[in-house]
Amino acid sequence: MSEQVRWERDGRVAWITIDHPPANALSQEVMVGLRAAFAEVDQDRQLGAAVLTGAGERFFVAGADIGEFQTRGAEATRASIESGQQLTLEMEQLRYPLVAAVNGFALGGGLELAMACDLRLASSLAQLGQPEIRLGIIPGWGGTQRLPRLVGRGRALELLLTGESIDAARALELGLVNRVVEPDQLRMAAQELAARLAEQAPLAVAAIKRAVSGGLDQPLGAGLALELEEFDRIFRSGDAAAGISAFLEKRRPEWSGA
Repeated sequence: MSEQVRWERDGRVAWITIDHPPANALSQEVMVGLRAAFAEVDQDRQLGAAVLTGAGERFFVAGADIGEFQTRGAEATRASIESGQQLTLEMEQLRYPLVAAVNGFALGGGLELAMACDLRLASSLAQLGQPEIRLGIIPGWGGTQRLPRLVGRGRALELLLTGESIDAARALELGLVNRVVEPDQLRMAAQELAARLAEQAPLAVAAIKRAVSGGLDQPLGAGLALELEEFDRIFRSGDAAAGISAFLEKRRPEWSGA
């Protein structure tokens, strides 16, 4: 585990915190720490959901560590960007739901990291944007791909081509975040949401994530075929039998993950 990333338990929810002062920039050490944290949480079957946030009150993640750009060449930078893209794909493929608690500035790679989470809650003081064009470069961790999928082509291009940031209220209007709360309510709101997700049947949660990720960009027929395969697999599970029985018997189900 990197010193720049830590995680702790709160019930069945893991809180993963990026702590890289002064702005929680995405250094190579942060990337290594995130991978380690996600893997550890994935292996702990007592945990059912995770929240990703930044330390402090001002920054979720302010973006890439720009200083590192000057210390390595183009080939090394390409390899780093490729590694970052792989990290975001791994985040989407986690068995558990991942909630971003955007507590401040989420810029560049920070916004790309938040977009790789399943759900996003934002402080009312948060600012979100992809300012890479102002450096003469473009996003590299999925900003040109996930942003249009979340907010639509035209709105995404406006943000990408101007490099301007938007506040949390505008992000909510665009569908970039799921909910906006006051700063002192963010931890409680994220914990309540993640705890509710952690109560759901774990096999069904993972199957829904796979179906959405795998089918979103396919023709409807192919997506429905994928959904059918996931439904069939989950319907044959012990959790499905337990859930249906509990519903009919008007009691709370107990999930085994099998």
